[in-house]
Amino acid sequence: MLFMKEHVTKQARRAKEASRKLACISIETRDAALLAMADALEARQEEILEVNAKEVAAAKEKSTRLNMIDRLILTPKRISDMAEGIRQVVKLENPIGKSDFEVIRPNGLKIRRERVPFGVVGIVYEARPNVTADAIALCIKSGNACVLRGGSEAVRTNKKIVDIMREAAVAKGLPEKSIEFIGILDRDSVVVMCRLRKLIDVIIPRGGAGLIARVVEHSTVPVIETGTGVCHTFVDKTADQDMAIKVCINAKTSRPSVCNAMETLLIHKDIAEEFLPKIATAMIDSKVELRGDEACRKIFPDMKEAVEEDWTTEYNDLILSIKIVEDVDAAIEHINKYSSAHSDAIITRDKDNAKKFEQLVDSADVYVNTSTRFTDGFEFGFGAEIGISTQKLHARGPMGLEALTTMKYIIEGDGQIR
Repeated sequence: MLFMKEHVTKQARRAKEASRKLACISIETRDAALLAMADALEARQEEILEVNAKEVAAAKEKSTRLNMIDRLILTPKRISDMAEGIRQVVKLENPIGKSDFEVIRPNGLKIRRERVPFGVVGIVYEARPNVTADAIALCIKSGNACVLRGGSEAVRTNKKIVDIMREAAVAKGLPEKSIEFIGILDRDSVVVMCRLRKLIDVIIPRGGAGLIARVVEHSTVPVIETGTGVCHTFVDKTADQDMAIKVCINAKTSRPSVCNAMETLLIHKDIAEEFLPKIATAMIDSKVELRGDEACRKIFPDMKEAVEEDWTTEYNDLILSIKIVEDVDAAIEHINKYSSAHSDAIITRDKDNAKKFEQLVDSADVYVNTSTRFTDGFEFGFGAEIGISTQKLHARGPMGLEALTTMKYIIEGDGQIR
């Protein structure tokens, strides 16, 4: 334990020292480094895929859940997407030094507020190697050093990605220690990170409810929470049912292991007799296991009984809970009670109901007539993302560059005293 604490502390201290240098490096140099990182990932993808294949095989031998294996697997396409995400970040406006407030006071003081880096960003995440590339890109673009601690299932894949990206960054003039990766598998290394208040400026946990709770419980470092995704779609009585089926199938089945996948479907009672058999059949044809309330099972008996726990469960799998509700108000009430405040959608032709849903659903991302699967930094035009925040502080929803900055006031005078 002592060795681990010393080792993690040493890495964080190196990152802190590098962050001071990184803050002074021009955006042109940072962007050039990012482009070199993207090119390096694609040029050396065979090295990454070789390491990743071994970790995927090991996960399968351990009978790891399929949804977790899906998150772990890298393909040439996924590596290409990682590289493209980095290039998109390069194209984004530099947030550092941006001023959103300037005033000259009656006494002549000039006051302005500027965006500045946090300094060192700690990121704790599970077995998703693409997070490694996204996190590094966003941190470097926003002038932050980073300390990464990924899940044990992908430790070698993550380390390979870090090594390749760091080598490319250093060749373009970035401090070597601005990217630190903690390869210690002991879970207590996360606790050590969370208590390095003077070395790490903010911690972002990205993963399941257990990981997030662990970080929040143990951290003395400020935490930006990324929430789990108990996402809902409400099909209103005026919905275009063909569109609703298309949207719901996409929201549930396109990639069920991710946090923006739909977990609960709510159906207006006036269309349940007609719509439920159609959507249930389509879901079953897509290999989705259905769990319904009593009203659903009377209409479509070929589904399991939903219990209270189902309404709060992020399945990350081909499982869907279904409930029939009285109206839009009942749908909103259910969502605000059981949702994780991540992403929730309404399918409707009724503009008043759509507006009410937008205003009253207390979630970071609220959708009208489209799939929840778009909650993603890349899809929102942020390039990569650092996570999806479900809290209500400065960062909410997909977190891009600005979420990795804080503010500094600059006050200029010519001898004023108070």
